[in-house]
Amino acid sequence: MDLAGAFVEIAQLGANWVLWLLIILSVVSVGVMIDRWLWFRGRDTDTDTFTRELRGAFMRGEVERIESKYRNDPAIPIQVSLRGLAERDRGPEAVAEAMHGERARWRRGADRNLMILGTLGNNVPFIGLFGTVLGVISAFQNLTVKTAEAEALTLRAIAEALVATAVGLLVAIPAVIAYNYFSRKLKIVMGGADECAHTVLSLLYGEKYVGKAPEPKPAPVDEKKDKD
Repeated sequence: MDLAGAFVEIAQLGANWVLWLLIILSVVSVGVMIDRWLWFRGRDTDTDTFTRELRGAFMRGEVERIESKYRNDPAIPIQVSLRGLAERDRGPEAVAEAMHGERARWRRGADRNLMILGTLGNNVPFIGLFGTVLGVISAFQNLTVKTAEAEALTLRAIAEALVATAVGLLVAIPAVIAYNYFSRKLKIVMGGADECAHTVLSLLYGEKYVGKAPEPKPAPVDEKKDKD
């Protein structure tokens, strides 16, 4: 079986179908970008302002007011904190576990579809290059006919084949940029969630031990006096 000949016959299809595939992948890439942008919108918050307000609420005994005020806030750091505050009657350990689980839940939602952008950014250029190779093979088949028209067709086909590589890069570059942007955004948001979670725990531990005086140490015994 002539495998090379079979591949040449397949290559006669040219790069057009690869271009259509790249167009479909570009639509998928843009769709994921829009989806992630909508998801991340409003997920971050000013953690300094929130933690300062949280400390004031603990000092004044107004934690319920904070929960009521931020109940519908979409920011991840706030939602992680509220999840911990809901468990404050069960102790700091239960609060820590509750916030850890809430953070993991939001992290899973944030990671969704990001892998698509990473995969497209890394592999779409190779798909475009593959289309270019197929186009070039198809183009050189025109040279089997020794005519001026065949040479013109070959040059035109090579130029069209190179378009596949250009389109591949055009799809991949925005995907890589978007992947890096959303990955960085995710780290910032989750860092804010950790900051707020530690603030909640510090306030709960402080509330637990505040006002507790250290146990008095026993007075030293004067052995000589006892003997006398």
